Amino acid sequence: MFIEISAKLIETLKGNSRSSLRRRVNYNFHNSPDDPVNRMLQVMNVGSYVQPHCHKDPDKREVFILLEGRVAVFEFDEEGAVLQCTILDRSLGKYGVEIPPGTWHTLLVLEDETVIYEVKDGPYDAGTDKIFAPWAPSEKDEESLRSQFLISLQDFLHSRD
Repeated sequence: MFIEISAKLIETLKGNSRSSLRRRVNYNFHNSPDDPVNRMLQVMNVGSYVQPHCHKDPDKREVFILLEGRVAVFEFDEEGAVLQCTILDRSLGKYGVEIPPGTWHTLLVLEDETVIYEVKDGPYDAGTDKIFAPWAPSEKDEESLRSQFLISLQDFLHSRD
């Protein structure tokens, strides 16, 4: 049986994302965390904070495919300096990225109700899935710290213009 990504599903997730404290929601298509390939929709809004992280030990690739909206994907070095930034924007012909294992990265949402199809190597184990960057605020830190980090990413984008 096919798994369908429908407008109805996306609209429901958009509504849920607007009321989420994290300003985002995900919807899993895999049946179990043990699935060898994790697949999900992410619906994200401006101001959603994704702490920079990497996937290693075990090594995992991560793929983001943009369905709607705009998002910047950042790659960092071990100290937190930006190495690369790609803006996913269908109007610019940039639809997705594949992030190699062990790469520090995060997302900066540039448009409310951005919809991303994410694929990541499984299985999912919360204890080993990701390593959070020690040089970035935690999602549990004060909102002002998270906001400052997001502003620094926005400043980086504007410095490239």
